[in-house]
This record gives sequence, structure tokens and C-alpha cells, in this order.
Amino acid sequence: MRILAVIGALAIIVAIGAAVFFFGGFYSVAGTAEDTSVVSWSLSRIRTASIDRHAQDQPPASINEPASVQAGAKAFAAQGCPTCHGGPGVSWAKFSEGLHPDPPDLKDVVNDLSPSQLFWVVKNGINMTGMPSFAQAGAKDDEIWSIVAFLKKLPSVSEADYKAWTVSAVPTAGK
Repeated sequence: MRILAVIGALAIIVAIGAAVFFFGGFYSVAGTAEDTSVVSWSLSRIRTASIDRHAQDQPPASINEPASVQAGAKAFAAQGCPTCHGGPGVSWAKFSEGLHPDPPDLKDVVNDLSPSQLFWVVKNGINMTGMPSFAQAGAKDDEIWSIVAFLKKLPSVSEADYKAWTVSAVPTAGK
């Protein structure tokens, strides 16, 4: 019984210490401050678990069709996605270097995510990052699915194909 009392007391002390640390302003939320490994790990696990739980929409049958991939490339460019994530032959905008956490290079992550997971992220955004909800920005589900179609093919898209597919795409910022 004494061991349980000691464990309980330690838990209370740790909780009070954490509350003082976080709510007392000692934890820096500056975009230039690196997160501790515990915070980084926690946020990553929470993000992954949330996406896994909520990503339930099933992709349309047309997701692998070339027309859908090409429409997705155009929507990707028009929505301004290359600003933060780059694209084939397109550099990231300088200001994206100031985002924390860094926006991922999508070529490196799209193969690890299902179409449903990608759809959920693009549609809903990611809280406490620079990733907005494109649904709230006015994108319809069919446009978001076309972006997902493009993203799933992104690692193999050539610079020439991307340029041809997006030549008339104009970013919709400020719409």
C-alpha cells in the first residue's frame, strides 16, 4: 500500500511540474525553437493515430486514371501546394523554410499513406502546422480526390509531364 502512495505522490508532483512548465510559459512555442524529442514523438504519434482513426472515405474508381492524375496535378498547382511542398521541377517558396514543423517532401511520404489518409489530410488539414483544410478553402471532394490521385503518382511524375499538366494552372490564393 505504501508503494502505491509513493507512486501516486510522484504522479501528482510530475503533473504539477508539467503544468507549471507548460502553463507558466517556460516551454517556448517559437517557430525557431526545436521541439524536445518527447514533444516531437508525442505530436507525431497523435497525428498518426488521428489520421488512422478518421480517414474512412474510400477513393473513387477513377483514382488511377490518367485524366484524374492530370487534373490532380493542375489542382495541386492551382491550390498553391508547391509553395510549401514543391513539385517536379518546382522549388518550395522561401517562406516555407520558416514553417515548423517543416512541410514534408511529399515524394517521400505519399507511399506510406493510403489514398483515404491523404484525402483526409488534404480535406481537413493538420492542426498546429501550416497545413490548411482545403475543404474549408472551398475545394470540393472530387477536386481533393484528384489531388490524391496525383500525389499517389508523384514519385514517378517527370518534370516535363508536371509542367505540361499545370501550364494553365493559376494559384487560387485570395479567391
